[in-house]
Amino acid sequence: MTDIKTDNTSAPTEVQAPKIEFPCERYPIKVIGDAGEGFADLVIDIVRRHAPDLDVTTLTLRDSSNGRFVSVQVAIRATGVEQLQAIHIDLRATGRVHMVL
Repeated sequence: MTDIKTDNTSAPTEVQAPKIEFPCERYPIKVIGDAGEGFADLVIDIVRRHAPDLDVTTLTLRDSSNGRFVSVQVAIRATGVEQLQAIHIDLRATGRVHMVL
């Protein structure tokens, strides 16, 4: 993603998104979905398919203020863009996931 940044004294300049170097230890993945039985287990199972060395002690859960949604965050050893895309696709395919960050 490229943003244009301007200030009052110079011409617009491009600001590049930071590049990720792979492998990337402790790469955070945050998954937001409908609260309900087994959501965290679902996320763990899917992420583990693509990152078998997932350390579940990195997992954090947070309920939304109204309790309708839950966020699950894990840290993985990311090996490449393809791995991250596959995780995203599989999580979204569940129908319970609204957002993957």
